Amino acid sequence: MTQPVATDSITAAAHKFGGSSLADAACIRHVATLMRERSERTQVVVVSAMRGVTDGLLALAAAAAARTEWRPQWQALRERHLQAADGLLDDPTALRDWLATGFDELARLLDAIGVLGGASGEIRDAISGMGEVWSAHLIHAHLGAMSADYALLDAREVLVVRHEELGAAVDWAATTALLDAWRRRHVQDRVIVTGYIARDANARATVLGRNGSDYSGAIFAALWKTQQLHIWTDVDGVLSADPRVEPEAVMLSALSYEEACELAYFGAKVIHPQTMAPAIAAGLPIFIRNTFKPGHPGTRIDARGDADGPVKGITLAGDLALVNVAGTGMIGVPGTAERVFAALRAAQVSVVMIAQSSSEHSISCVVRAAQADAARAAVEGAFARELASGRISGVAIETGIAVLAAVGDHMAGTPGVAARLLDALARVNINIRAIAQGGNERNISLAVSAADATLALRAAHAAFWLSRQTLCVGLIGPGKVGAALLDQIAAATSRLRRDANLDLRLRAILSTQHLLTDERDLGSNWRDRDASFVGGDLDLFVEHLRAAHLPHAAILDCSGSDAVAENYPKWLAAGIHVITPNKQAGAGPLPRYRAIRDACARGNSIFRYEATVGAGLPVITTLRDLLDTGDELHAVEGIFSGTLAWLFNRYDGTQAFSALIRQAHALGYTEPDPRDDLSGTDVARKLVILAREAGRETSLDDVVVENLVPSSLHGAGKDEFMARLGELDAPIAARFAHANAHGKVLRYVARLDRDGVARVGLVELERTHAFANIRLTDNIVQFTTRRYCDNPLVIQGPGAGPEVTAAGVFADLLRVAATLGARL
Repeated sequence: MTQPVATDSITAAAHKFGGSSLADAACIRHVATLMRERSERTQVVVVSAMRGVTDGLLALAAAAAARTEWRPQWQALRERHLQAADGLLDDPTALRDWLATGFDELARLLDAIGVLGGASGEIRDAISGMGEVWSAHLIHAHLGAMSADYALLDAREVLVVRHEELGAAVDWAATTALLDAWRRRHVQDRVIVTGYIARDANARATVLGRNGSDYSGAIFAALWKTQQLHIWTDVDGVLSADPRVEPEAVMLSALSYEEACELAYFGAKVIHPQTMAPAIAAGLPIFIRNTFKPGHPGTRIDARGDADGPVKGITLAGDLALVNVAGTGMIGVPGTAERVFAALRAAQVSVVMIAQSSSEHSISCVVRAAQADAARAAVEGAFARELASGRISGVAIETGIAVLAAVGDHMAGTPGVAARLLDALARVNINIRAIAQGGNERNISLAVSAADATLALRAAHAAFWLSRQTLCVGLIGPGKVGAALLDQIAAATSRLRRDANLDLRLRAILSTQHLLTDERDLGSNWRDRDASFVGGDLDLFVEHLRAAHLPHAAILDCSGSDAVAENYPKWLAAGIHVITPNKQAGAGPLPRYRAIRDACARGNSIFRYEATVGAGLPVITTLRDLLDTGDELHAVEGIFSGTLAWLFNRYDGTQAFSALIRQAHALGYTEPDPRDDLSGTDVARKLVILAREAGRETSLDDVVVENLVPSSLHGAGKDEFMARLGELDAPIAARFAHANAHGKVLRYVARLDRDGVARVGLVELERTHAFANIRLTDNIVQFTTRRYCDNPLVIQGPGAGPEVTAAGVFADLLRVAATLGARL
């Protein structure tokens, strides 16, 4: 990483301060202190007008020309400068009088413009440059009051320019002569200089153009032969993208001159392009610094740049149009491209980007949208005969175009940069209208629809600056399991970023009542965030998730809702990964299950559901591993209900079965309505999930289920059912007595045999059976396979509870991330 030259080794430096750095008296005092505390002997300080003043002056001139009221705005501008003087000096009388004289002169010019009904260019330049003169006097007066010996240079005294097609060009010989004479009259080592303004060869006042103060800074840095130029702004330095468009934009420590020029051309607020010319000629390093964070090193721009990454910046240029000239008559005809661009030049149309097919059948170029009609007319005029004869089929204009540019010196010689950029746009379905790359490989430019521009920039930026294992995460159902999952993710986030380069971004949480979103990451304090009252709005939830620029998106569905599961095929087909403990999808209607599988293939997405069977136990993963490695499944048996496991582990005939149910209900082991557990339906769903994982097209209706609830209680209300629980006692007591008489135990078991027959119900097992000796609420599953035939493979452990279920979902999320990483 390139580091700034140590301050104590610098004897001469130039500094340019923008309007935001000089916004008011407090800012001006801060700048003065900052300059006084620097150690360089020779110091050139170039200043802009106070923030917004140049625009205000031009607005006054326009109002006067339109003969509309301008005096209130003039008075407000005058008062602002007088208040600044009051805030900078103990006795501002002389400075106030000087400022008042300047504003009186401005008023006379505005009156004259009103009489004439317009202003000449010279008058407009004189008015627009007044702000720099005023701000220079303000800071100079304050420094003088602090006993700091600074000279004051009005750039119109020495800086001679001529206006050419490419902008203001310095007459270096004339300027140097005038400056030498000025310096003989002013012996101070430190000087305040007005930015933006200059003079022409006839000594008439002129300006350098928009953002010309940066150019002034470079010019005077070169004239004084300083060792550095510091451009002071209100940002820390140059970012990899516009932070208003890309919130993930990062600070760049260094750029080369060429990189900065490319970024500036395409609209990045790096530095005015003209500033580069004097700096390059003098080999002058430029630092983009934050006035209000002077300790921050900022971004260094010099001949070398640094070696960090192939791409330094992603920029967008908007308000463009695509001009396409096509026809078979162009193929192999020399000079066609020259005629196209000569016609555009004659019409004074600026070309932003050029692309030509290798067949020479078409030439495309991007122009400013405001010049699109002029471009078409110019080209149609130049090729009138060819259009009439059909050798050129037409000149087409497509408006609503933006150009995305990726810039970096080290793209040259780095394979795969263009592929990564194009892949990033393909992932978010961005269509590229034209593409251009210079021979130096420093810039790849893509024309895209303006409607897609923001998404295109974010996707491209993510491809080069974010971990390829960055996941945008949205959670549905922040109940007990969902909340535990979010807490587990928050606790692991830092470690995963550090150790696994895995960046999980929680961007949305949806409950039945609220939607909580964040552009970047809700973080661990999501419970304290304000939410929108749009609960259950799945479309809005997914829209926010999919609007992200992140490489991948995953939905964690902890809702248990069949209505939510109905959306899985749509989400998976759109490329959103789905991870869930919700059994409704895996055990739901077979057509929907098939649709989910088909959607995964079409969307190149992943559906994970380990926690649907056994919570955090690796049941499905183990079955999948057995089958994927060529084993053959003979049977699956298991106890999949912690509630029923507890009941039959505890039941020994000494107390009524109904009493145990009431106890389990009080302890929270059962569902609010215990029939949901006693019916066996939940266990049957888990068996269906395993059967389908084993390749069987099993439906819930195919499972033979023993319902422990007597048929007389199926239709009763919950309260009535609880009151009549005793009706379960006699049947269960009889089953227990029979088992006990034969030295066996009762367990509620799910079984899938080799022929695909699925059964769920109460069975008698030997006391030595693995299922007879589990802990109270454990789940257990036994796989009998070709390899594990004599000694089945057994998995046992807690199969319910928010923490272990959340851990199962989290493990699936990490498996998805690992799979995505392996695809890269």
